[in-house]
Amino acid sequence: MNRHHLTRIFPFLEWAKTYNRQTASQDGIAAFIVTLMLIPQSLAYAMLAGLPPVVGLYASILPLVAYTLFGTSRALAVGPVAVISLMTATALSPLFVAGSVEYVQAALLLTFLSGVILMILALLRFGFLVNFISHPVVSGFVTASAILIILGQTRHLLGIEAHGHNALALLQSVMPQVTNIHPLTLALSTFSVGFLLLARYYGQRTLQALGLPQKHAELLNKLAPVVALVACTSAVMVWQLDTRGVAVVGEVPIGLPDFHWPTLDWALMRQLFPIALLISIVGFVESVSVAQTFAARRRQRIDPNQELVGLGTANLASAFSGGMPVTGGFSRSVVNFDAGAQTPLAGTFSAIAIALTVLFFTPLFAYLPQAVLAATITVAVLGLIDFSAVKRTWRYSRQDGAAMIMTMLGVLLIDVEVGIVLGVALSLLLFLWRTSQPHIAVLGQLPGTQHFRNIERFNVIESPTVLSIRVDESLYFPNARYLEDRIAALIEQRPQMQHLVLLCTGINLIDASALESLEAIMERLHTAGIQLHLSEVKGPVMDQLQRSTFFQHFNGQVFTSHFDALRALDNTTTEQAYLAQHDPKTH
Repeated sequence: MNRHHLTRIFPFLEWAKTYNRQTASQDGIAAFIVTLMLIPQSLAYAMLAGLPPVVGLYASILPLVAYTLFGTSRALAVGPVAVISLMTATALSPLFVAGSVEYVQAALLLTFLSGVILMILALLRFGFLVNFISHPVVSGFVTASAILIILGQTRHLLGIEAHGHNALALLQSVMPQVTNIHPLTLALSTFSVGFLLLARYYGQRTLQALGLPQKHAELLNKLAPVVALVACTSAVMVWQLDTRGVAVVGEVPIGLPDFHWPTLDWALMRQLFPIALLISIVGFVESVSVAQTFAARRRQRIDPNQELVGLGTANLASAFSGGMPVTGGFSRSVVNFDAGAQTPLAGTFSAIAIALTVLFFTPLFAYLPQAVLAATITVAVLGLIDFSAVKRTWRYSRQDGAAMIMTMLGVLLIDVEVGIVLGVALSLLLFLWRTSQPHIAVLGQLPGTQHFRNIERFNVIESPTVLSIRVDESLYFPNARYLEDRIAALIEQRPQMQHLVLLCTGINLIDASALESLEAIMERLHTAGIQLHLSEVKGPVMDQLQRSTFFQHFNGQVFTSHFDALRALDNTTTEQAYLAQHDPKTH
């Protein structure tokens, strides 16, 4: 195996050959800052997934090392993220009691399945799947998921009991218990949310006013969750708020996780497979989108198929080390990028720091109030809510807007996985509907030029004997019959017509169904005494036609340019149109 193939399998070989002390220093600084941010996030997202908080830390050790070896993005920070954690909770909470041994084992199995699915997609070179979930669907899914996450955290923020898998169920559960709000929990929540919001909107500005450089102020402001965590944990310890009804994380196991295979329960695997597939695809789409953004800023590139390997191995590593599903996170990646991370080795440095935390510092989390973690989640996902995108998308394309709204309603009113399936299904159906009725323009010649434009939009000259049409879509089975009907209607309106020229500049594909329709159109035209011709056929389309029997029955001509076609078939009209603005008598 040559070095090129090795580099494709192990992308770290590419950047390792130029790695030096300066690069290591930059990666180390970025890792330190990301670690301080990653610890509270990992604890919070594990809680969001219904898992013991330490599971989030476990998921932030080996997965980061795996991505370092197999990932292609130099800025992506891998670990637990909000949306995937919500999907995990949605999948498992109807089956087992949250936090129970059975629940944790099922989460490991779900993580394992996600890793296997991603590896299979990588072997099949299915990186192009990222293109099949439209941006409006992803945007609608993320916005609705963020709302659902915030509603789900109200029980921790208010110190009440509330459960539900959709927005209606959560609201119905929360509303009757408003009178049971725990005052001390509410006080900690209010402080944490208020502090984090102030830090988000005014923290950087304040730090800069105190004399810090912009970049340092921006990075230091990202550590606001750590400040809230330390302040509230200290308050619980000093005033013993845990004995007065404030829910805390409690004892967190010290030491690294045991390494073992997840329990392979085949019946449970079949039950979890659909949500594991969705988690894999959603995580992949989110991760690749983030990775491509940062790669473009540094004029680098990522390989989507290799990203499947990187994320697949990261999830397998998480499953073998007591973790949970992971993917590339946007907020952590922003911090990683802004802090100056140069290679994925910054992730390994973060993993080492998290491992040291698990080995020596987990007793410090015993008095960590759950309200602070809920506040961290709430403020983190607030930035994911974008209602203005619905208005913008609807104004630009009602089909995409409908898919976006359907996704949001599905997530909020039914379930997370149902919402994204509805959105993707509606997007595909609307695509088929839109392309089943392609725009077909009747063309005329612009006076004084060799160009042809739509007769409904431009002042053009039409030939009485030659009908020119342009189909602005590839021809395939959903629109083949529509093309037949449209041409039949146009012929009926033009009794003098002798030729029909199909301008093929917008046609990138002709499938077998469309080919049969073209042959049927050719036969009907021949019966009516009209000859079919083609112009400006693209090379790949011509190759397809030549591999078929189409030209064995085709008696027309294939013209290199549409002007040549009209000049050959109706020279008088074409030349008059061309000379119309060049003749001095017309001015």
